[in-house]
Amino acid sequence: MISFDNTEIAFAGKTDNDLQWTYRLFNMIGKPWLVKFGKFATNFAFAIRLPIKGMIKKTIFKHFCGGETIADCSGRINELGQFGIGTILDYSVEGKSEDEDLDRTRDEIIASIATGKANDHIPFAVFKVTGIARTDLLEKANDPSTELTEQEKKDFADAMARVDAICKAAYEADVPLFIDAEDSWFQDVIDRMTNAMMAKYNKEKAVVYNTLQMYRHDRLEFLKKTHQEALAGNYYPGIKMVRGAYMEKERERAEKDGYPSPIQPDKASTDRDYNLGLEYIIEHIDRFALCAGTHNEQSSLKLVELMNEKGIAKDDKRVYFAQLLGMSDHISFNVAHAGYNVAKYVPYGPVKEVMPYLLRRAEENTSVAGQMGRELSLIVSEKKRRKAAKSKK
Repeated sequence: MISFDNTEIAFAGKTDNDLQWTYRLFNMIGKPWLVKFGKFATNFAFAIRLPIKGMIKKTIFKHFCGGETIADCSGRINELGQFGIGTILDYSVEGKSEDEDLDRTRDEIIASIATGKANDHIPFAVFKVTGIARTDLLEKANDPSTELTEQEKKDFADAMARVDAICKAAYEADVPLFIDAEDSWFQDVIDRMTNAMMAKYNKEKAVVYNTLQMYRHDRLEFLKKTHQEALAGNYYPGIKMVRGAYMEKERERAEKDGYPSPIQPDKASTDRDYNLGLEYIIEHIDRFALCAGTHNEQSSLKLVELMNEKGIAKDDKRVYFAQLLGMSDHISFNVAHAGYNVAKYVPYGPVKEVMPYLLRRAEENTSVAGQMGRELSLIVSEKKRRKAAKSKK
């Protein structure tokens, strides 16, 4: 039986100094007021061009990111690989609007796919559609009844061509590809793009994966609808299932604009739908491939139980567990140690460009009830375990 309290396995990759450094960092992130101040101070410092890049690179960037380039990530890829944990290279640059920048991001994602083809420790590639398409265009195109201008039609066709180029590269390299979920006000158009790519490239197996944020109350039904569409279209849907990372923003916008919130009424509802989604996919695993992106211990154990009940081999490539780099090592390392497929999201990119991602991670850690307390208590337990082990020698 997997135990997430086994800190010896969870922190096997960390030296005593690493452990102490992580403890200090998480102690800071666990203070909401400090995270809010840090967000303001960082944005202000970049705006007036203060030389803070080095400090960020040595602290929060070092913990949650692999480096500024693919080459910078090689050490982290190898470190994780030693413990049977794969790397998902995530080029975390977003919010660009110029065609040149959007094309550059497309090319970087294709380069990460090529890296995955050449490295057994990289089981997936990933991208955000907002990295290769303007957000204002996606928001307008989200409603099929909205008429786009001729220029917008051309820009949307260009965006679709970038998506297709990335998916084609993944298909030819045989590297499965996640298309990440985003804000609800342009998720519908992202779903339509992703479904079109799955119908095109997933005829033999899942190559392209859609991402479902189960904190949305409509996603369980959407999952079932995806299954039916795949059966009708004779393709294999890939699903990455997460809880979600934009809850506060979603609720605020819904209240401001006067429409019903797409977010579940409470965490229990999210947990319920997440686990029901796991059950549904495993029940129909002959047509699905799954990546369970979760930092939730109960859902991770639930998936282990479902696989055992269904007789699915631990190393069946259709089922993966995934967590973010720098978080929930007690899940990643213990599940991998037990022989299951596990991968870590490893974001990379220029420090300034990756700041929106890093600030979301810091905010997420403070908003998830008990997240920092759990991380810190495990680190304290491991420090005590090591101290006791040394005293016996």
